[in-house]
Amino acid sequence: MDYDLIVIGSGPGGYVAAIRAAQLKMKVAVVEKAETGGICLNWGCIPTKSLLKSAQVLDYLNHSADYGIKVDGTVRPDFASIIARSRSVAENMSKGIQFLFRKNSIELIKGYGRLAGNNTVEVEDNQGSRKNIQAKNIIIATGARARELPGLKIDGVRIIGYREAMTLKEQPRTMVIVGSGAIGSEFAGFYQTLGTKVTLVEFLPRLVPNEDEEVSKQLERSFKKLGMKIMTGSEVESVDLSGDTCKVNIKTRDGMTVAEADVVLSAAGVTANIEDIGLEKAGVETEKGKIRVDEFYRTSSAGIYAIGDVVKGPALAHVASAEGIVCVEKIAGLNPEPLDYNNIPACTYTNPEIASCGLTEEAARKAGYEIKVGKFPFTASGKASASGTKEGFVKLVFDAAYGELLGAHMIGANVTEMIGEIVVARKLETTAHEIMKSVHPHPTMSEAIMEAAAAAYGEVINL
Repeated sequence: MDYDLIVIGSGPGGYVAAIRAAQLKMKVAVVEKAETGGICLNWGCIPTKSLLKSAQVLDYLNHSADYGIKVDGTVRPDFASIIARSRSVAENMSKGIQFLFRKNSIELIKGYGRLAGNNTVEVEDNQGSRKNIQAKNIIIATGARARELPGLKIDGVRIIGYREAMTLKEQPRTMVIVGSGAIGSEFAGFYQTLGTKVTLVEFLPRLVPNEDEEVSKQLERSFKKLGMKIMTGSEVESVDLSGDTCKVNIKTRDGMTVAEADVVLSAAGVTANIEDIGLEKAGVETEKGKIRVDEFYRTSSAGIYAIGDVVKGPALAHVASAEGIVCVEKIAGLNPEPLDYNNIPACTYTNPEIASCGLTEEAARKAGYEIKVGKFPFTASGKASASGTKEGFVKLVFDAAYGELLGAHMIGANVTEMIGEIVVARKLETTAHEIMKSVHPHPTMSEAIMEAAAAAYGEVINL
């Protein structure tokens, strides 16, 4: 065998798995057809956060008078420079992964990887040349791509996906965004803040439909305050591209309507990259468009594993990374604990931000729990008032019988930095009493967690 482990794909699942394997003294190779770091570092998590930071700075400047700061002259976005900064951030992060590979003696093989048997990967380079490499173990970490909807075929020019949305040459005057999950909502907030007139279309009855209902309502209020048009319970049936603008035919509760836009962004989820990677040849079974694995990511074929967006579970970078570590430690003969998918944080970097973990109030009731719910609004937070970021709240859901924290749902400034406390608390099976009696620093946004726990039990002080 050439290697102990070959990883196909260098995204947040693949590169983390490779580095952990190297730490465990395996000889490792990573096969990557595109940029090191995968979608997350190059076309997802990292560059979008750069774009959103630029939008936040613009928003601060537009509201500088609220903070006692006078800005003379016109404040306007330089769209090309915003895009260039985002690409620069992504490029530097990608180079960082290459450095980590060299540091850990991981061989990076550029090319398209396909399974050619249980222990063999065929690598095809950009010139079409092919070679086989072998390893005792192979991990598939090929990620996902934008999902195409019927009647909304992405052409990369007028109907675009997330890749094109972060590299447009010119800022659109108008945009229709289809889908209000994390990708759609983040781009909606970014473009609306920069001055593009955005119409956000969601098939389900509310925005960010996987989040708590009260969080959805707050985000809709915040987006409407920006001037965004929201269309929930609506479906894009087709787009007429015959004219100078895109005429988007939308089916609503009240009938058909047409929205015109320079660009249409399709943000209706992702599809796993499992085609043309040799699954059939290697005897790897799939189910509902995903690779079937056990709790340690073993596929139906001995020595072949799969992690990240190609397997069942949340399509999130931090999930893929955690899966990679569990998978590699099992391969190495350690005794890792299977990943608890009920304790995974979800973050949406809109303005205000959204963060959640565990059961919503509705899900807890459906699961048969008697619950106590505590909610603390940021309007009552001293830090939020001082910062001028009073939108949103923290909502905690507890099991009434034992006080166990079942779920947390937050919307507000910096809540994506606060959700980690909840993940650790739930891992330790923390109760409401323990949160209430853990002294939180003042003044901080995180005090709202303590106050929300107290609110659930009628002991809240500052509300």
